Amino acid sequence: MTDGPEGLDLAGNVAFPVNKGGLCVKGWAAPETLAHPDRLRTPLIRNPGGDLEPASWHDALELIARRFSELQARHGPDSVGVFGGGALTNEKAYLLGKFARVALGTANIDYNGRFCMSSGAAASTMALGLDRGLPFPLQDITQATVTLLAGANIAETMPPLMQYFEEQRARGGLLIVVDPRRTATADRATQHLAIRPGTDAALANGILHVLVRDNLIDPAFIRERTDGFEAVRRIAEIYWPQRVEDITGISEALIVETARRLGTAAHPMILTSRGPEQQSQGVNNTLAYINIALAIGAVGRPFSGYGCLTGQGNGQGGREHGQKADQLPGYRRIDDELGRAQVADVWGLPASAIPGVGKSAVELLNSIGKARGLRSLFVMGSNLVVSAPNARQVRDRLQSLELLVVTDFFLSETAQMAHVVLPSAQWAEEEGTLTNLEGRVLMRRRVTEPPEGVRTDIDILCELGERLGHRRQFTYANTEAVFNELRRATRGGPADYSGISYDRINSTDGVFWPCPSLDHPGTPRLFADTFPTENGRARFHAVSHRTIAEEPTDAYPLFLTTGRVLAQYQSGTQTRRTQALQDLAAEPFVEIHPATAASYGLCAGDRATLRTRRGTAVFKVKITDSIREDTLFVPFHWGGEHSVNVLTNPALDPTSKMPELKVCAARIDPI
Repeated sequence: MTDGPEGLDLAGNVAFPVNKGGLCVKGWAAPETLAHPDRLRTPLIRNPGGDLEPASWHDALELIARRFSELQARHGPDSVGVFGGGALTNEKAYLLGKFARVALGTANIDYNGRFCMSSGAAASTMALGLDRGLPFPLQDITQATVTLLAGANIAETMPPLMQYFEEQRARGGLLIVVDPRRTATADRATQHLAIRPGTDAALANGILHVLVRDNLIDPAFIRERTDGFEAVRRIAEIYWPQRVEDITGISEALIVETARRLGTAAHPMILTSRGPEQQSQGVNNTLAYINIALAIGAVGRPFSGYGCLTGQGNGQGGREHGQKADQLPGYRRIDDELGRAQVADVWGLPASAIPGVGKSAVELLNSIGKARGLRSLFVMGSNLVVSAPNARQVRDRLQSLELLVVTDFFLSETAQMAHVVLPSAQWAEEEGTLTNLEGRVLMRRRVTEPPEGVRTDIDILCELGERLGHRRQFTYANTEAVFNELRRATRGGPADYSGISYDRINSTDGVFWPCPSLDHPGTPRLFADTFPTENGRARFHAVSHRTIAEEPTDAYPLFLTTGRVLAQYQSGTQTRRTQALQDLAAEPFVEIHPATAASYGLCAGDRATLRTRRGTAVFKVKITDSIREDTLFVPFHWGGEHSVNVLTNPALDPTSKMPELKVCAARIDPI
């Protein structure tokens, strides 16, 4: 391709079945960051005066290993924590989990996917026995008769996927979008349901009420393949359409029409994303939508079913192989004795040496500074100061750490606070596998060498593992050797990669897991004959609408919700350094309805202060009638005074430990 990033020529592969050569504007602009002048090219250590200054790799790694050991000797193994990311390759996610449990012996590892996909993952596992974002190929969307899409703005956040919905529409299919905003995706839909934030379970139960009332359910599927429907039916009885209109703000007529469209469709499909999931009732919201899919017999049928859209570069694979506090590779639970024994055998240590369940992401951060809490944190692939809820408190807690280590490409807001910063390779400078939202394992090839002085995350983990006394467990010939160990560690697990090899991936368009042997074809579609539950049946869950953690009050009369914009990504560490993307979206804004803006004396372009119980932030006003009058929207890609996550609520879902990023009570005032 090229001798260096300056000449990197990016092109799409039109023959590839997932995106057919399409990239969003962020993808096309990605090479700009490879040779960016802000790239970190040497380790940095904070000196006694408080400044970060260049250091050798030897000195940086020795300092980290020594301080980790000292802190653990004084305060116990769990005093050191690890925080990963959903964009890490499968190999890095796997090795980071192994590093935490073997090299550090800590139970405390979690990752930023806890802020993203954890509610959908938990609900899918509870209801269907397994979490794979889409249990069917993306191509199935094109032949769905009716698709209900809850809480996703695909046109801006995942533009290459819009081609599937456009093809669905060309075939005569219908798209119904549930969102408080009339987004670019809702604009292209057949119908937009402008839901009041935090009321998804009520809407789903209301749809199910109509399906049952009008005999639009599938009794044979319910009887033969599921358990628990009667309890769900009894709950749905009290969610008559008029009541649901009062709760959700969606008209009775639209609720009935949506139910009838789904119930009479030859191929109905329900897809959820961050909207219903990033709430303190995110798991219940998602379970309520899954209940609909089960009741109409859609799950396990071609061109039909339920799916959860993942939101990061390796959002699916990143949550499968041990970055989560309760998880071992292959989606094994860390408290499953058989799974512990199998993984321990691969790692060459007794099962008793693997720590138990640790703290989830927000709980981990909240433990800093407390008795028996974290004293040190190792961060790889995440920018907590921008992405975590109640971000100002997170910043304060990070400042109290005795040792903060960050690996990154740039000096992110979190890296700026670190005691040691390690420069790591970017996407084009290392090889590895990714697993997309369909469960398709893909290869990302190295096309250029990292800059001088920069190392890959795998090299960093292996060198630290060796310095911490575990050379045998952290010596690999290459990245493929890490993947081959991952294959062994996942054998027999729910996400079984043991039959997937680099050769197979390179000779195909990717391999779908589970794939238990080299002669197995992979599994593009799940649940056709059975569910991976104890009795082979899917489970309904009787869930009721419950109020969000913060309802609006006189002091905070509006809902605040957050999300993404087309030209920025996640915490913006890379995209905010890309000129073409900055030209499109240089700063955040607050979307507000014209009637609401008038009542507060706000005009387009004004600066306004947003307030919640956690703090204040300043944004430029964008007036639009595409948002509910009771709702404000702010994108979350910026830090500092423009950080909306200074305002968001860290209240957790009791099951997934997902913070309530999508809704809290707020007020807005002109400056």
